[in-house]
Amino acid sequence: MPYTTEEGGRLNNFAAEPKMYQAEPPTKGQQRNYIFMGVAAIALIGGLLFIAISVS
Repeated sequence: MPYTTEEGGRLNNFAAEPKMYQAEPPTKGQQRNYIFMGVAAIALIGGLLFIAISVS
């Protein structure tokens, strides 16, 4: 583990830094999946709201 010694003999530990990489834009298939999951989430929330309103 990398560390430095400061004045007075104190050790200062540093975390291991992860490798950096450039993010890639989503593919067409991933975009389609994101749209499908968004529609499914909206339908789920709408159904839950409908049930909550109809029960009360």
